[in-house]
Amino acid sequence: MVRTYGTRIPNLPKRELSGHLIVVEGADGSGRTTEVELLREWLEIQGHPVVDTGLRRSTLVSKQIDRAKLGHTLGATTMALFYAGDFADQLENKILPALSAGSTVLADRYIYTLMARAIVRGATREYAQQLYAFAFEPDLIVFLDARTDILLHRAIAKYGSLDYWESGMDLSLSRDRFESFFAYQALLKKEFDWMAKTYGFQRVDANRTPLQVHRDVKALVAALFGKRVRVEIPGETPPRVTPEPEVSGLGSVASGNS
Repeated sequence: MVRTYGTRIPNLPKRELSGHLIVVEGADGSGRTTEVELLREWLEIQGHPVVDTGLRRSTLVSKQIDRAKLGHTLGATTMALFYAGDFADQLENKILPALSAGSTVLADRYIYTLMARAIVRGATREYAQQLYAFAFEPDLIVFLDARTDILLHRAIAKYGSLDYWESGMDLSLSRDRFESFFAYQALLKKEFDWMAKTYGFQRVDANRTPLQVHRDVKALVAALFGKRVRVEIPGETPPRVTPEPEVSGLGSVASGNS
């Protein structure tokens, strides 16, 4: 049966699902979106149908969340519930149907970012866990781990400035946006470190080039599918080949108890 973190959503099928749920987590600037794109291309070449998902992509409340962020008027609890509604809508109407059809779902962030954000804004860890207890346990959780100074440089290079929310300016950590950014990322890191142990993150060094990161992520995904895969980077010799893996210790949406 489908495994959740404690609460079964209504009408959840008791049969096994043939698809896989793969989550790519990490802070802004860690390279998540690039990795999801590379991973999708590789999986489709391997013959796997892929559906991608992420934050604020539901048809239910995504536009309302964007408007609320522009106004800076809603409290932390209300925003957390907004995001939980967005996630629940996608889980029921996008993720579940895709897994039922045998597709691989690639999630550019999942409940873990939402939990971390809620906790640093005043929620307890227990509250965050209960709020998302209906979420499916992924088959694989990849966490792209990058230093804060790297995240800062990438944000400036891409956007030319720091985002209000990603700098944690709503928390009044500092009037200086750069100082607030470092303080906010430190708070998030503390929660991600806790969740890495609690939920079994597979950490990947994201301080490197996208192709180097993709090499390691691809090896983890290949192990999930029980495949041999050539993992190489241009200019790196000889290429390395992963052995036939023994997949263990990964939560699966296709087996187990709810």
